[in-house]
Amino acid sequence: MMKYFQFFDLPVSFLLDEKELKKQFLRNSKKYHPDFYTLESEEKQAEILELSTLNNKAYKALRNFDERMAYILKELNVLEEEGKNTIPQSFLMEIMEIQEAIMELEFGFDETSFQNALNAATTLEHDLTNGIQPILNNFDHEKSNLEELIKVKDFYLKKKYLWRIKENLNRFAPALKEA
Repeated sequence: MMKYFQFFDLPVSFLLDEKELKKQFLRNSKKYHPDFYTLESEEKQAEILELSTLNNKAYKALRNFDERMAYILKELNVLEEEGKNTIPQSFLMEIMEIQEAIMELEFGFDETSFQNALNAATTLEHDLTNGIQPILNNFDHEKSNLEELIKVKDFYLKKKYLWRIKENLNRFAPALKEA
C-alpha cells in the first residue's frame, strides 16, 4: 500500500514535505545509480535499474500536488481511470457563466469579460481549496473514511476542470496585450 511513500520513507499525505521528498529522491538517486554497479552481477544490475526506475517514477508522482493527490486516490481505489470519473452536476452549473464568457470571447475579445471570467475561475478555485483544506490537513490514510475521500476526489476533478478553463482563458492573453 502506498509503495511510493514507503520507498521514500515518508508518511502518506496530500500535503507532503516537498523538501524532504527531494532530499530522499537525491539520496536514492546516488544510492541506486546504475553506473556504480557496472561490476556487479547481471541480477544485481537489473535490481538496481529497477530501483532507479522506481525512484524516478515515485518522485514524478509525488513531487506535484495534483499528481500526488491522484496517486493517493487511485491507491485507495477512489479515483477511476481517466474518463470514467464524473464531475458533480452542481459544479458544472456553477461554472456555466464562465464557460459562456469564454464562448463570447471567441466571437470578440473584451477585456472586462476576460477579467471577470478569470476572476470568477480564480475565486472558485480558492473557495474549493479553502473548503477542502481541513480534510487535506488532517488526512490519515489508515483512518480515512470514504466520505472524505470522495470530497477530495471531487476537489481534484473540479480543480482539473478549472485548470482547463484557465488554459482556455489564457489563449486570450495575446488579445489582452493588444487591447
